[in-house]
Amino acid sequence: QVQLVESGGGLVQAGGSLRLSCAASGINLSLNTVGWYRQGRELVARIDSIGRTFYEGSVQGRFTISRDNDKNTVNLQMNSLKLVDTAMYYCATSDLPDPQPDENDHWGQGTQVTVSL
Repeated sequence: QVQLVESGGGLVQAGGSLRLSCAASGINLSLNTVGWYRQGRELVARIDSIGRTFYEGSVQGRFTISRDNDKNTVNLQMNSLKLVDTAMYYCATSDLPDPQPDENDHWGQGTQVTVSL
């Protein structure tokens, strides 16, 4: 059974940083494309099985997605946070070898990020 568990969310002031983690069991994330989404469907960042990354325009240069294969996690480093980044953040992955961003089979429960003034 595949399980994804996000952590690292919280309350931060604008301009601050948070690091989200997506820990997996039942699946080897190093072999999969993994995405971070917010509000359930807005793609924020994505990393594929060979390490290619994609970022949504508004987070480009501020967010960094990375893998920790030893821990079977995918992380999202979020810097220079803005009020508009406030959202529930989810990680998701697919069983497909080359999935489209909306082709996810497994989702975590989400972690809340709140950015304040």
